[in-house]
Amino acid sequence: MKRRNFLWYSLLFAFGCTAEVNNADNQQKSVQNYPTKLKFAVTDINGLENLQSDFGEFRNTLEEILNIKIEFFPVENPTAAAPALLSGLVDIVFAGPSEYLILNSRAKAIPIIAIQRINYHSIFVVRANSKIKSLSQLKGKTIAMRKIGSTSGHLAPTKLLMDAGLNPKTDVKIVMLDDQGAQALKKGQVDAWATASDRYKNILEKEGLLEKDFSIIFTGPLLPSDVFVVKNQLSPNFIVDIRQRMLDNQEKLLQSILTSKANQKYKGGKFTPADDADYNMIREVYQKIGQGTFL
Repeated sequence: MKRRNFLWYSLLFAFGCTAEVNNADNQQKSVQNYPTKLKFAVTDINGLENLQSDFGEFRNTLEEILNIKIEFFPVENPTAAAPALLSGLVDIVFAGPSEYLILNSRAKAIPIIAIQRINYHSIFVVRANSKIKSLSQLKGKTIAMRKIGSTSGHLAPTKLLMDAGLNPKTDVKIVMLDDQGAQALKKGQVDAWATASDRYKNILEKEGLLEKDFSIIFTGPLLPSDVFVVKNQLSPNFIVDIRQRMLDNQEKLLQSILTSKANQKYKGGKFTPADDADYNMIREVYQKIGQGTFL
């Protein structure tokens, strides 16, 4: 009886040791699939100097959290990150909502973490003495927007116009004036100006304009978040790991982003797991304005 028990416990011990060895081997294999270096790009920042200025501290913090060397990869324009991801030249990209759709459709980029901004809406602004009080009254009018493809300054305002029963191609005239839309509105060159709520006051201050001279006639819903994506060639285990590490260290990462004056729009924001479905509104706009093939 004692001998039988001895043999049983010996087998259990051997099985346990084998399991531990197998787990260690699996963990080692998993770590071996992790990259030793990552290339990081931001879709709306041109040049290495600007990347260093706006995301240098973030790069250093992410490097520390992941324990992986991270190098900047400058892109020439917002859509240039797609072929770079597809060819494996870049590993992680920080993108706006509309740029994310391009990265997802053209390079099958995988969304991992979104930064939810607390005051990120599209707004429509008119002169304080304007008789325009609603979006439907913009029919036949000229509207200043930011630039083609801008989430808050083009795509979302276009959807709001459509929701108000207007055809953006025939019922209104849209002109892309970037941040000069405020001055154009003040001078009477346009009838309304569409911009982002978290840029509004900064633009007025930059242009030397006063809030009392303008009136916000409409504020849209909270817009989709800016998002970190990774190339789909990375190990699934690594993608899960990087997402969790960023979530666990979001306070440190956000503080590093906010060291740049250009990134104050993220103040008060939070990291959330990215969900592709949150960007369907932008997809819908591309389809309705006849630019579905762009994606």
